Amino acid sequence: MSGIVLMIGGCKSATPPASAVPAEKQTYPARPSVRPAAFKLVHQDNDTFTLATSEAATDQEIAALLWQFHDAAHAHTFDALHLSQAFIDARQPKVWFHVYRGARCAAEKYTKGPLPCDASYHGVGDYTLGSYAKRDWDEGVMHHPDGTETRLWDSDAGFGSK
Repeated sequence: MSGIVLMIGGCKSATPPASAVPAEKQTYPARPSVRPAAFKLVHQDNDTFTLATSEAATDQEIAALLWQFHDAAHAHTFDALHLSQAFIDARQPKVWFHVYRGARCAAEKYTKGPLPCDASYHGVGDYTLGSYAKRDWDEGVMHHPDGTETRLWDSDAGFGSK
């Protein structure tokens, strides 16, 4: 009886597996050194604060405001900002802060009638506290007129990220 031995071999790939390739490190802008923009509460519902700054507020002042919310969440000091800490502590599981430059378009988040501006989102910044997986997760995002966004800090670093 004669036997045939068949050996099949393959080439080793020169590309390392994805887990071996270092991920590109996300960079975040420096924390603004300006005073946070003053704001007024325009509307509040079950899980959202809609806030307006002056129309003259700069991006840096609004980013500083989002950082102020970040700090208040970590220190449990929203009452000092005239926003209910009890409301925030009772969130199920998230609370959103939508920040508008001026109040003209702010009603787009809660109006039942015609939108005050066109059908796109006009908030200049958002702060989100809580997620379905992590109660203390938070995110600060600046929205730009060209449709891009800038994340202000590493939300996955947990409380204590600065």
